[in-house]
Amino acid sequence: MAEDKQAIYQRSGLGHRIGYGKHPALLVIDMQLGFTAPEKSPLAGNLDSQVTAINRLIPVARNNGIPIVFTVVAYDPQIPGDGGLWPEKAPTLLVLKIGSELVELDPRLPHKPEDLVLVKKYASAFLGTPLASMLVSRGVDTVVVTGCTTSGCVRATVVDAISFGFRPIIPEEAVGDRARDPHDANLFDMDSKYGDVVPLSDALAYLEQMKR
Repeated sequence: MAEDKQAIYQRSGLGHRIGYGKHPALLVIDMQLGFTAPEKSPLAGNLDSQVTAINRLIPVARNNGIPIVFTVVAYDPQIPGDGGLWPEKAPTLLVLKIGSELVELDPRLPHKPEDLVLVKKYASAFLGTPLASMLVSRGVDTVVVTGCTTSGCVRATVVDAISFGFRPIIPEEAVGDRARDPHDANLFDMDSKYGDVVPLSDALAYLEQMKR
């Protein structure tokens, strides 16, 4: 009989809590129509419940002066090799063309001019973007990571966040994927190694206690 994964990870000393810091930012990863509208894009999945969860976090963050950062994946068809090798592994990504509807943020998620919207080419929100320096300049020590996909861009962002010295917090209900198995596996693994997976209610309570 195969050994239970919980026992294996516990024996390895994994799964400690990293905890919350004092100065958070809210990251909304790739909640663009190319990933949230299955009727429009082959890359998309049903993320309706995640939209609802993120929409509970956004007003709390905004009301307390917490920085909100949205990211989208977009490629310029006029630039050969834009995106490097990633589109070679996943060619469908090239439907996310700059200027197309598929790179627009899901209109169900309200964003304002003061929110930062970053265009990225790779999975991590940190790679090739000014995200890290922007967070440092604002004194951020914690990133509440939401969006999609759990096994892809969310995970890559969480791994880079802890590498840059930010405390990653992942509200479970606010991240999603195209399929349940990779979603569950990556939540378990991120919680064990890279950040804290928490209930949405805990993340809301944390943001609510922040003062402008």
